[in-house]
Amino acid sequence: MISKQERYEFRKARSRNRLFENGINRMRLSVYRSTKYLYAQVVDDKKGVTLAAASTLDKELKGKLKSGKSVESAKIVGGLLAKRAIAKGVTEVCFDRGGRIYHGRIKSLAEGAREAGLKF
Repeated sequence: MISKQERYEFRKARSRNRLFENGINRMRLSVYRSTKYLYAQVVDDKKGVTLAAASTLDKELKGKLKSGKSVESAKIVGGLLAKRAIAKGVTEVCFDRGGRIYHGRIKSLAEGAREAGLKF
């Protein structure tokens, strides 16, 4: 029987492979969700460079967030990431949810980034 962690790894690989099969011409917004915190970054896969990053551990957000694992904090992180990406000249990205289901904190981060001006 396949463990829960192995199923997650398969989902993660499958979603990344689909992104690369379709020919990513845009930057990739990659999201990592741990039990306590949320991390997101805009990556240029052609150059192998991270252009913008934000997380619930950022110094700018220290006093604003109750906890790093709430839906509200995910929305704020998405907005902050979008502002940083737009400042670097990135307006369109493809969303890489990292094998996670588009629900809860992942969905909230995406909505926060869209509201701040990123298109995907």
